[in-house]
Amino acid sequence: MKSRLSLVNCASYEPHLVQDALTRSIELLGGVTNFIRPKSRVLVKPNLLLAKEPEYGITTHPEVVRAVARILKDIGCIVVVGDGPSVWDNQIGNVDEVYRRTGMTRVCEEEGVRLVHFDKKRMREKYPLASWLDHCDYLVNIPKLKTHELTVLTGAVKNLFGLVWGTFKVELHKNYFHIEDFAKILVDVYEETRPALTVVDGILAMEGDGPATSGTLCHPKIVVAGNDCVSIDSVLSMIMGINPLDVPSTKEAVSRGLGTAEIKEIEILGEQLKELNIKPFRMPVTSKHRKLPQPVINLAKKLIRYYPCVERDQCVKCAACIKMCPKKVITMKPKGIVFDYPKCIACFCCQEICPNAAIKVKKSIFAKIVGL
Repeated sequence: MKSRLSLVNCASYEPHLVQDALTRSIELLGGVTNFIRPKSRVLVKPNLLLAKEPEYGITTHPEVVRAVARILKDIGCIVVVGDGPSVWDNQIGNVDEVYRRTGMTRVCEEEGVRLVHFDKKRMREKYPLASWLDHCDYLVNIPKLKTHELTVLTGAVKNLFGLVWGTFKVELHKNYFHIEDFAKILVDVYEETRPALTVVDGILAMEGDGPATSGTLCHPKIVVAGNDCVSIDSVLSMIMGINPLDVPSTKEAVSRGLGTAEIKEIEILGEQLKELNIKPFRMPVTSKHRKLPQPVINLAKKLIRYYPCVERDQCVKCAACIKMCPKKVITMKPKGIVFDYPKCIACFCCQEICPNAAIKVKKSIFAKIVGL
């Protein structure tokens, strides 16, 4: 049986346009009660990476969260909204700031839904996950469509990493820094949580060196919905102009039989891929080597390296990168931020957390020579 998802155009974040687009996308799939039982408790999980306003395109837009909340309230559900953003010290205070600046606080107050902290955990099969999963009957996943320096794409599967409790995210980045290993972590979390419904905010998206301040905004003007995160990510990859299996988490999920990356095995309702007028996304610098044949990658992987580096004229010395670095290889010197490159694992968490786009990508000499 084919996986089914919906693809709907949405021109802007005008509230009525978003509500209409989300309502149509879910109705194309048979209605929200196809996924969520009426009068149940639902945890809504957006992507709230940083304390940045919606216009930066880094986080799920609050109007998308509002529209989902209204659809759920219409069938009598009790809705709670929450995420575990990339903040590592003084977590509760920082999360409140993330909620305020991303517009979640305002929307949840206006809609009468509870905004929660992921401050308690329960050990699941392999990882401590937010205990709110136990308090709710269903999980609704609302990712933001973006490129990602480490994972290539951050979409339906990657967004679930925010369910990992607190600073344990740092431990996972520290111990599973090779992308293939980290992809296994992401798929483990997906396999454990399996959202009842996923709605992708692709109205405003990000290309280039995403997923945060170093990325570049683009405007696909789409909403994608379904309950198969693997198929959703595969379609998002096609929209971005890349092979779905070039996304490590998709490749790993397909190998486990958790979904399909074959477009012919996915039924798309609403707009069709061939009808979209979306130019291919500019991909992260770090993903370019994946276009090489695998034997070449295997031979040259020690020579093709990417590292974070700081642009001092953009750095405000906030020390966010120092606080979150999994390996603690970043220090503040009189001249500014300094990396201990022999110990750096190139996870690019520092770039992800930088509020001022001051962390860029440094290539090895060999990578420059071969044009990567």
